[in-house]
Amino acid sequence: MVFKEPTFHGLAPEMEAEIANRASLEAAVANALAIAGGIDASDVEVTMEEGQVVLTGTVGTVGEIERATAVARAVEGVNAVQNRILLSGSAVGSPH
Repeated sequence: MVFKEPTFHGLAPEMEAEIANRASLEAAVANALAIAGGIDASDVEVTMEEGQVVLTGTVGTVGEIERATAVARAVEGVNAVQNRILLSGSAVGSPH
């Protein structure tokens, strides 16, 4: 048998294991956020971009934004977290 280097139109294919690992890490972070105390993560989405976890969506307080970052960083396998979470509309512009 002859084995050739796998390519697709001259590009190396994205490995299915890498996709599965990315999906399982996204799920692990989302689950950690869902069960963590001190944050309502029902409007937070977790994705992977360029090897880092990206958090998007909205929460009610600045404390929840900070908590989301800490929870995501604590998940095994997470190397970096980019937090793009915003305050929900009801909290924006309210007097402190």
